[in-house]
Amino acid sequence: MDSCIQELEFSHLHIPVTINSQFLVYPSSPTPADQSPDHSLYLSNLDDTVGARVLTPSVYFYRPSNDQTRNRESLVLKRLQDALGEVLVPYYPLSGRLREVENGKLEVFFGAEQGALMVSASSSMALDDLGDLTVPNPAWLPLIFQYPEEEAYKILEMPLLIAQVTFFTCGGFSLGIRLCHCICDGFGAMQFLGSWAATAKNGRLIADPEPAWDREVFKPRNPPMVKYTHHEYLAVEERSNLTNLLWETKPLQKCYRINKEFQCRIKSIAQGQDSSLVCSSFDAMAAHIWKSWVKALEVKPLEYNLRLTFSVNVRTRLEALKLRKGFYGNVVCLACATSSVSDVMNDYLSKTTRLVHEARVRVTEDYLRSMVDYVEVKRPKRLEFGGKLMITQWTRFEMYETADFGWGKPVYAGPIDLRPTPQVCVLLPQGGVESGGDQSMVVCLCLPPPAVHEFTRLLSLK
Repeated sequence: MDSCIQELEFSHLHIPVTINSQFLVYPSSPTPADQSPDHSLYLSNLDDTVGARVLTPSVYFYRPSNDQTRNRESLVLKRLQDALGEVLVPYYPLSGRLREVENGKLEVFFGAEQGALMVSASSSMALDDLGDLTVPNPAWLPLIFQYPEEEAYKILEMPLLIAQVTFFTCGGFSLGIRLCHCICDGFGAMQFLGSWAATAKNGRLIADPEPAWDREVFKPRNPPMVKYTHHEYLAVEERSNLTNLLWETKPLQKCYRINKEFQCRIKSIAQGQDSSLVCSSFDAMAAHIWKSWVKALEVKPLEYNLRLTFSVNVRTRLEALKLRKGFYGNVVCLACATSSVSDVMNDYLSKTTRLVHEARVRVTEDYLRSMVDYVEVKRPKRLEFGGKLMITQWTRFEMYETADFGWGKPVYAGPIDLRPTPQVCVLLPQGGVESGGDQSMVVCLCLPPPAVHEFTRLLSLK
């Protein structure tokens, strides 16, 4: 394999975890929700897409500190709990719950027995027993709290923030978080997490920038004006073999570390094939991953139209709509590139890269407003996977810098298990205390076992 690409392996193991206690954390002082029993909050159609109706899981690992006092576990838990109570004052919507109102629209409401959920747990293993902590591992699932018999994708009347602290025998611990995507996108989540961490580290509330709700900025127009086709949300009949390959078999979660040199090489290849091509490294890498994935899976039939979707942060593209600096809601749109199986397989990288680039720059304020109106009119009720590969970019987030609660940067920060949605590819930063400023990224996706060798070969340009 190219030395610029490293196929990563993770340990197949069972992590015994004992739940010691679970408790609700409330805002530490009065909030607007306390002023009226009927207080509720509007969610925009960006917050209320079907893809946002999920509690996004992530885990953070912290090595043992030099201070191994006998009651360290209780001190860690108290610091996290106290800081969360402080932060839930300006971020009080995270202490509420979701309910459906007219036409299935979501809103946030509040009640006496709400709040964020914290869970204290312990394991009989040490962190070193978990293997490589820089590679997302489905075996880490016990480090994320789920209710017994919890329905998949349940969000109504669920805590909007669930945090499980799991202590290991070595003195290290993990923080497993489930955060409702309806309340914040990735950038908003980093803003909240940064405030929680800074408050814990400094022992006083730090909320900079001051959080702003302001979801009414994205209310639909009256009447709605859907100006684009929005292929990303269309229900497409699955006439390819993707469903059978990825949903009816047991796919493997595979991860590859790709250094900056290789990312630049892919971009140079694309631009070398077409001197008029203007693109980003992401455009070229997304196209390269898409082509490698479709070829390795031997998708059929060749004339079937495929979709590559990825989220675009529209904050910097807003013109007429104005947001306050501390806005932490969803301001992302799905971009969608479309092409036939045959063209994805056989076209030059430059042509596929141009499709990705054009899809990305097509997402403007006008496109976002059309998408808000589309959701208002159609209110899609199910995720559409027909012919799709969905790329999620966690590389844009300062996850490691944000998550220092006073015990240093985490060894790992990110997702755990992609297999429940095997048509998702996640791009992760190579970070943590042991990365040494490495600018590599980690590509994680699901593959049927027979396709792994070919995908690895194609990704590596062999």
